[in-house]
Amino acid sequence: MNKAKFLLLMLLPLAARTYGDDFGMLYNIGAEKKLGSKWEIEAGAELRNRNNSRTLDRWELSADASYKILKGLKIGAGYSFLYDNNEEKITYHSDGSVNNWRPNYWGARHRFRVDLTGSVKPNKRWQFQLRERWQYTYRPSKTTDRYDMDNQMWDNDYVRDAKAKHILRSRLQVKYDIPKSKFEPFANAEMFNAWSIEKIRYHIGISYTLKKQHVFEAAYRYQHLYGDDNDNEQNRHMIGLGYKYKF
Repeated sequence: MNKAKFLLLMLLPLAARTYGDDFGMLYNIGAEKKLGSKWEIEAGAELRNRNNSRTLDRWELSADASYKILKGLKIGAGYSFLYDNNEEKITYHSDGSVNNWRPNYWGARHRFRVDLTGSVKPNKRWQFQLRERWQYTYRPSKTTDRYDMDNQMWDNDYVRDAKAKHILRSRLQVKYDIPKSKFEPFANAEMFNAWSIEKIRYHIGISYTLKKQHVFEAAYRYQHLYGDDNDNEQNRHMIGLGYKYKF
């Protein structure tokens, strides 16, 4: 190992930081198709970053289908393939010295979901919506590199074990149809619950529809953590930009 890399590893305890609020951007693009009066299918892609928008965080491909059970009530299911940039991890001995260092690496996750969505419109302008979503995420095992500071050597066969996770996501949303306008503001709050509340995401944004087919969206998200969700996330501010084409 060269001297520069060795010096970097020795300085890792000084580089360890206290995680505060982060900022990132989120971009998504999608397409939606109605099949008759009850079925609807959708596909999309998403890209987001972190570390004050300096580091690519994740990209995602997704597909969903929903069925209208009756007016104001629909059931849906979907799948997402996620490819994550996992942050580096440092472990320490009891005396505070570095034990191991695992660099950042890319890894896949598979996510399945089923949801039930209810909507009410007390008048022509306001819409209130509650969505309850069960989500299952599976992360396959992954072989990565890890540096053992005690023995001053690389472990190239370190295995991060596979992991599965169930979570209930509850989202309450409100929309307002501005008279004689193609703009529609919205706001929502979503709670992530896995036996206890892990985090809540707050959104506020606006969508613009052009010729009934092109939907553009801009939103602000704040994510507040209440516990360890094992995804190495932080309290995070995000600006989201999106586009959807409706067939």
